[in-house]
Amino acid sequence: MLQIKHLTLTHRKDLRVLTEDFSFVLNPGDKAVLIGEEGNGKSTLLKWVYDPALIDSYCEWSGERAGETGPAGYLAQDLEETEKSGSIYEFCAASPDFFDLTPRELSKIARQLRFPAEEFYSDRAVGTLSGGEQIKLQLGRLLFRHPALLLLDEPSSDVDMETLLWLESFINSYEGILLYISHDEALIENTANLILHIEHPREGKPPRCTAHRLCYQEYVRQREGSIASQTQQARKDREEYDKKMEKYRRIQQSVEHAQDAVSRQNPGKARLLKKKMHAVLSMGRRFEREAENMTQLPEVEQAVFLRFPPDAVLPAGKIVLETWYDELFAGEKFLAQNIRLRVMGGEKVGILGPNGAGKTTFLRLVAEELLQRRDINAAYWTLAVFTY
Repeated sequence: MLQIKHLTLTHRKDLRVLTEDFSFVLNPGDKAVLIGEEGNGKSTLLKWVYDPALIDSYCEWSGERAGETGPAGYLAQDLEETEKSGSIYEFCAASPDFFDLTPRELSKIARQLRFPAEEFYSDRAVGTLSGGEQIKLQLGRLLFRHPALLLLDEPSSDVDMETLLWLESFINSYEGILLYISHDEALIENTANLILHIEHPREGKPPRCTAHRLCYQEYVRQREGSIASQTQQARKDREEYDKKMEKYRRIQQSVEHAQDAVSRQNPGKARLLKKKMHAVLSMGRRFEREAENMTQLPEVEQAVFLRFPPDAVLPAGKIVLETWYDELFAGEKFLAQNIRLRVMGGEKVGILGPNGAGKTTFLRLVAEELLQRRDINAAYWTLAVFTY
């Protein structure tokens, strides 16, 4: 069992609170997912669970990690450049546990990953592997030590459909504790039994961190239902309050008008109006206190969307791209041949294929060609950099 108690994470640079007093428990067999918008502190929390020293340079923290889970494995979002430039064998050899494995144990891990066992000894550069192959290689190195706790930072971010289906199976079959970050709703729905949600509804307000032992679909249903119910009640409370305040203002204006019109020769009536005004003001203060206890509209974090400006269009008949490659290589590895692509204005083109087929290599070549053009404004977005 792993227990996180009252975890608060605060960014050192701007003192932004990422999580506040967050507590949850993970049991063997749990598949827990961390969800939330980008920048909410999910990766930082995952690093802290693995080793607080990983965040000491940029984040202050308080809280407690309790329970014994045994060996842990942490899969980062990106490989280091030195790891990418090294060979697969060097990457594996960086784990001392690699040399303690018997051939049978290594073959079992390879079958589990659907990764060729002989590749663990390959001189091939890690950076030439596809996104899915890199994920499997990283997981392989983690499995060398038979971890009881796996922490995965967006393992589905750069994989094809076949690898994604494999990843679902891997997560579901893992017998230890598994905590991962993902934005893939299908993966979450098919694997997670515990939802950890980090929300930052409004700048300057404390974050909202919740744990729900539910499947994702049920969590979304309950959350949307709760938001709708709270919104309805808040609007109803506001309508009733506005009616009371309208009645209060009419009474106040009536008494004020009567006070202005009362004659000095009628001090008795003036005293009665003064008492009545005290009662009216007391009523106003009571309404103000009621307003403080009214149901508030739910504060829901707004997702960040990328939208193109209305004038970012091309005529339907304009040839945006017409390119061909007789052969496509990644280093010395042959990927494909006889590639022909013609793109017209207004078209949306998807490139499909298994990991390692050359999708990213081909897209990179297309981007290099388009970015040199002066007749269009092209953008190239990778997992690592967004370039205009």
